Amino acid sequence: MKAPDGPGIAVIVSTCDRPDALDAVLRSLAEQTYRRFEIVVADDGSGPDTQGLVERHAEESRLDLRHVRQEDRGYRLAAVRNRAAAATEQPYLIFLDGDCLVRPDYVERHARLAEPGHFVHGSRVRLDPGLSATAIEQGPRIGRWSAARWLGEWLRGRVDRFTPLLRVPLGPLRRMSPRRWRGAKGCNLALWRSDLLAVNGFDEAFQGWGFEDNDLVVRLIRNGVRRKEGRYAVPVLHLWHELRPPDPASRERFEHRLRSDAVRAERGIDRYM
Repeated sequence: MKAPDGPGIAVIVSTCDRPDALDAVLRSLAEQTYRRFEIVVADDGSGPDTQGLVERHAEESRLDLRHVRQEDRGYRLAAVRNRAAAATEQPYLIFLDGDCLVRPDYVERHARLAEPGHFVHGSRVRLDPGLSATAIEQGPRIGRWSAARWLGEWLRGRVDRFTPLLRVPLGPLRRMSPRRWRGAKGCNLALWRSDLLAVNGFDEAFQGWGFEDNDLVVRLIRNGVRRKEGRYAVPVLHLWHELRPPDPASRERFEHRLRSDAVRAERGIDRYM
């Protein structure tokens, strides 16, 4: 199938000191059917191993790749995502976590779903520790596994879900919940850069684990951007890691945001423009 014409895209891959996972993710992005994209690695204070990995991929692969790093001052995902989004001029952004592998048509399918005035939230499938090790070793090959094989992995309890990996043409059903913010995660989120700038990006007041992506989606919706479902179209394979409890201060900040009518982040992307 010929890849469609579509917007120029920046895939913003956030990472922090997990070069083995980032290597697998970059290898999966190197196999994409859609070529009109660049990658910005948004590095929240990783050590020299990550720098060396990005340089190697930039030299050895076909990837249009750049590295945006901020110093290690604790968990500051919102800030490094803003820095990365400010560093690109591509009109469409896909935010992807550096421990989420993608299938070969991931960027192409996001390009097909892109629509003015909408953001797209994709789904994820969590892999157990053993399958995660296999995914890191295989890189893009795991993205070509058949539905039957994934069903078998689910029956063995090695993935938490199977259905997101199915291909279902939902059509107008993708717009059934235009103002729903729940469930939208920054590990697989696409939107127009102009819409991100209009709300001043991620709010850097969120510095603990959690809720910076929920906050962004709430403000996008308040500003007239509508949700479009990416389920059954753009899943990611999420490598295993220890689950962190949400930061209480971040939870409290988000709950306060829900009670307000704020649209723009006070500490946002305009700091880097």
